[in-house]
Amino acid sequence: MSPTPGSIRIKPLDDASEARWEAFVGQAPGATFFHRAGWRRVVERAFGHRTYYAYAERDGRIVGVLPLTHIASRLFSNGLISNAFGVYGGPVADADEVHAALDAYAEEVMDRVGADFIEYRGRQALRPDWTRKSDLYVTFRREIDPDPDVNLKAIPRKQRAVVRKALKAGTLSAEIDDDVARLYRVYATSVRNLGTPVFARRYFQLLKQEFGDDCEILTLSAGGEPVASVMSFYFRDEVNPYYGGGTAAARRLGANDLMYWRVTERARERGLRLFDFGRSKHGTGSYAFKKNWGFEPEPLAYEFKLRNGKALPDVNPLNPKYRLFIAAWRKLPLPVANSVGPWLARDLG
Repeated sequence: MSPTPGSIRIKPLDDASEARWEAFVGQAPGATFFHRAGWRRVVERAFGHRTYYAYAERDGRIVGVLPLTHIASRLFSNGLISNAFGVYGGPVADADEVHAALDAYAEEVMDRVGADFIEYRGRQALRPDWTRKSDLYVTFRREIDPDPDVNLKAIPRKQRAVVRKALKAGTLSAEIDDDVARLYRVYATSVRNLGTPVFARRYFQLLKQEFGDDCEILTLSAGGEPVASVMSFYFRDEVNPYYGGGTAAARRLGANDLMYWRVTERARERGLRLFDFGRSKHGTGSYAFKKNWGFEPEPLAYEFKLRNGKALPDVNPLNPKYRLFIAAWRKLPLPVANSVGPWLARDLG
């Protein structure tokens, strides 16, 4: 039987429909870099997780998308996440009934795979009957002005002085990397020092391979040695420096501040209008750093649909039960952390 004109059909994303998915995400209000179809391949190949990406179609036209990943971990949690390994996610749709159809699809998948919850990561809460977690994460976003002086003056005085000093010293050189080697070296050291397991190098390689020029690596070096590096995502008129870190020398040299200034300048030169500093947790160093740069925190509204009897997941470094683990991880030799870390990090999506 043919579908009734105007009816909504939910279909799985496949290679044949990917171009249409990308076209929808490219123009849909509310869509983000983390809604792009390429995440399906990256997550499956890097971590081996099952994905259940689906789109809503009406009269032969895509009217909504839902990137959905199942992370079933014995150590952490068992959930369907939109979008896993991303700051933002959840369905993007052009009408309430499309949202409802995609929600129904997600709930059907939850029952089928035995997940404990569905998690939508977004900037706005749209489902009053779902459980919300809006007191943990914030995002930081700010307009990029066409005038570099305006952007520099938007940085509060103390941090602006660090940027000016690093620029004047001329000690640091900035380069765009075509591969992930230097980024991974710096990033792995940085997250170990924070007590966090690092992702496998292959994950970063796949991101760069999948998203090409929309995934850019900027590395700052001193005396030929990398001291700070960041992988940024470009989407429409926004830049999101997403995976970044610095060595012990970075703070002394002002490398982290100069690095994000260089990201701002590259975005401005490309004609972009918004700098998205990404997600941070209240009470963390990254939260304080972004506040010191003059960004105002914007609460993120993460929404959860729980199976009967299941508790809200609490997998984050501020959970007291992980404090001993974090303290011990910081003391691991880097080769050990880089060897064991990817096995744990694959389930921390």
